[in-house]
Amino acid sequence: YHQCGGYRRRNKKTRNSHIATMFGNITLWRTGYRSWQPGETAIFPLERMLGLTEGVSPALLSFMGRSICSAGMSQDATIALLREQCAVAMGIKRLRRCTEVFSDAMSELRQSHQVDALLEALAQAAQSRGNRKPVVAVGRDGITLREYRHRFFEVATAATVSVYDRAGKRLKTIYLAWPPELGQSTMDSMLTALLEELFSRLSGPLPRLAYVTDSGSTEIGYFSRVLRRMKHPATGKRMDWLRVADFYHVSERVWAMADALFTKNQEQQATAWARRMLKKLKRPSGASRVLHSAASLFHRRQLGKTRKEDFWKAYRYIQKRTEHLRYSKYLSDHIPIGSGVTEAACKTIYTQRLKLSGMRWSKEGAKRILTLRTILLSRTWEATFESYLYSLIPTDIRPYEAGSNEHLQNAA
Repeated sequence: YHQCGGYRRRNKKTRNSHIATMFGNITLWRTGYRSWQPGETAIFPLERMLGLTEGVSPALLSFMGRSICSAGMSQDATIALLREQCAVAMGIKRLRRCTEVFSDAMSELRQSHQVDALLEALAQAAQSRGNRKPVVAVGRDGITLREYRHRFFEVATAATVSVYDRAGKRLKTIYLAWPPELGQSTMDSMLTALLEELFSRLSGPLPRLAYVTDSGSTEIGYFSRVLRRMKHPATGKRMDWLRVADFYHVSERVWAMADALFTKNQEQQATAWARRMLKKLKRPSGASRVLHSAASLFHRRQLGKTRKEDFWKAYRYIQKRTEHLRYSKYLSDHIPIGSGVTEAACKTIYTQRLKLSGMRWSKEGAKRILTLRTILLSRTWEATFESYLYSLIPTDIRPYEAGSNEHLQNAA
């Protein structure tokens, strides 16, 4: 009995000589079951019980998934690797079908195991040595990719959720990624769902919550729309998210002001002033000190129109974000002040896999690769794949006569 219909066992076994495994192709003899309804295709319960996908064993499917989403790999390189290490010949179409099915299945299981990894890291952080609370730091950033079909550039997005212990050591980072999308609403939903499940399953006191990003419109919008209004799933109280403006983007504005205030002949003075200001940024009231020093120099110098515009552009960037530049307090509480983890994520997730020379991809194809790659980089592959194996157990095949063990054994 399968999917509301009855099936009758065939008398003779048939062969499938294209079963791909880790040790090459094998021939599988299996018994087919023909539907009682005309026009329905036959089913092979043994193949379903073995978890075959497009004639590929689960172990080989995991190997294929790891290979195709690894840095520097491509479809051709994956096919060559399968031929060399597993003696399996496979075409592009079969590889794509396997990747599609496997990625879709792993995507449904990804979030729960990423939350498990974060909860384990938080438990470890709670037992760590130090005089500060553990920290959960969230970051997101965009990266420019070229869409092949229409040949224009779009912005893909990556997000990270990191756990820091009481001494400020990073214990775990979870990665999320999504191909170019207008408004990036899917990434908003993915990241919000991950955080909500994390806090709903977290027992004990909340860690410090920090949102560390640059000042892009999408990044700021997510904080104002979602994080600033987020409530604890259990208590209903508003959660205290701290927004941190990325230190390295702010330091670029300090160097821009130095270039505007000093001439080319005063390069050493500009460098010395900028480095002194960067040290002041990490002290109490650092942003105000930097602005005061810059304004004092500005009024003592005669600048041209272009240099004035460059100066005020950098000056106002810092002035508008002063409340998010309390780096002295952040460092005291072991809160990261730079979005280096997220910046590195854009490189490791996208650049090392989707931006290789001559590489072409569609958004659907990129989505499948990104799903597998984020699971791999988050180091939750084994747990997610184990759940995938359990999901392969067929629960919709049973004897047509209820309670008949003999028919079940024959089907197996």
